[in-house]
Amino acid sequence: MRRVAERIHNADVLEFMPLHWFSPPVYVATSNPGERYAVSNVERAAEYLLSWRHSGAGESWREAVAVCMAALKGGASVADARSTFEAAARECGRLV
Repeated sequence: MRRVAERIHNADVLEFMPLHWFSPPVYVATSNPGERYAVSNVERAAEYLLSWRHSGAGESWREAVAVCMAALKGGASVADARSTFEAAARECGRLV
């Protein structure tokens, strides 16, 4: 019973964690031709980075993954996460 309560508590904590907002957003191409998406927070940037791991992931991509993960834990700034994400998007051919 205690484990169930811990999982519920942990899920509630994750649900209410504040997002780490970018300003301005970074626009990236989506899988739908002609569409773009405004990545406006570190959490979404991390999701996109992980989806790009098989399509041109190089040094900029590795740096962006590390910086975004650090930003989520408070070990890097949102501005650094944004700039490294933008560089990775450019490297992967996704920057719009």
